[in-house]
Amino acid sequence: MSTADRVPLYQKIQDYIRDLIESEGLKEGDRIPTEKELMERFNVSKITVVNALSGLANEKVISRVPGRGSFVSGRAKDAAADSHGTSPAFGHGAPDGGEAGKRQGVIGLVMPSIYDFFAIRLVEGIRKTLEERGFRCIILLSGGELQKEIEAIQTLKDIGVEGLLIFPVDEERYNDEILAMKFSGFPFVLIDRFLPGVETNYIASDGRMGAGLAVEHLWELGHREIAICSDSPLQTITVQERIEGYMNALKNKGALINPAHMITDFRMDEGDETERHPLYRYIRNRMATAYVTLNGRLGVEIYRMARQAGLNVPGDVSIVSFDDPTSVVEDFSLFTHVKQFEQDMGCRAAEMLLQIIERGSGRGFKYMKTLIEPELVVRQTSGPPRQA
Repeated sequence: MSTADRVPLYQKIQDYIRDLIESEGLKEGDRIPTEKELMERFNVSKITVVNALSGLANEKVISRVPGRGSFVSGRAKDAAADSHGTSPAFGHGAPDGGEAGKRQGVIGLVMPSIYDFFAIRLVEGIRKTLEERGFRCIILLSGGELQKEIEAIQTLKDIGVEGLLIFPVDEERYNDEILAMKFSGFPFVLIDRFLPGVETNYIASDGRMGAGLAVEHLWELGHREIAICSDSPLQTITVQERIEGYMNALKNKGALINPAHMITDFRMDEGDETERHPLYRYIRNRMATAYVTLNGRLGVEIYRMARQAGLNVPGDVSIVSFDDPTSVVEDFSLFTHVKQFEQDMGCRAAEMLLQIIERGSGRGFKYMKTLIEPELVVRQTSGPPRQA
């Protein structure tokens, strides 16, 4: 096998683009071949092309513009010259301490949104840890949309962040940018969820255990008709793990699994008429005596629907939510909830990322994976079922 045959495909694409810039005399702002053209030319998958382009973007050879394509950057010539030597770790600049190699002290954080106390506590843990270590944090929101998440990651990398903390969109499809960072060695940590079948650094709460704790609590109170609810439009890995925990807990009690009690095929949208919503009818008709909700916001909606239907919480309906939706101060919490230690999760995610950055390379090291054990916090929304 020749040396050329052993060159990785993504590197062949990078070498081709560098040579193209030099031989064609391409200038800053000139467009380079599209992803589709490179896929056809080298007979490779999109992931391989994205990986190659992301590596060139990290090295400042090109700039990637979402929805438009990739273009020669203003530093392409210098970056191409650097590439004949040792590539800088993670594309952060030359190792000689030149301008490109100066430490920025900035970390990027990509979140779907910051609308609940889970997100607020998580961000506070991240901010606190980074600040203590002399780093600043730039936050971009994806709005729960995969394309916006991709654009946020690209923007933060273009700014020059040293690493990324990503609370990924819970999608069935993988984010190409995350896969490209994995292959190129750019430092990042996934928070709260991971990509099935893809090895990455991540930190999350144990969803199976959390659902099991909720079912165990409700069962001990005397509930036998226990429903589990998710308003996610997709059966994502997060939803699947928690439903598995719910089912395993019931099986351990010798109970039969009632498919009607796994309520996942719906959404809660602003402006919906409560009385027409299928979940409201389910609650009003007393189909279950207890509900486990997969997020705090949904717990509040079920509480509101139960009250509107004339039901008492917890006398008629008990509710256990994942995360506490009602209070920043734990002692004033209203909801019985599965506590996921989100502030601690944020602290540990930031610390994990800084360790990855400090060791200098993502290659040759085992991925760091942390599952935090949740706890059940019993408050006012759970109690024994009312006897008929």
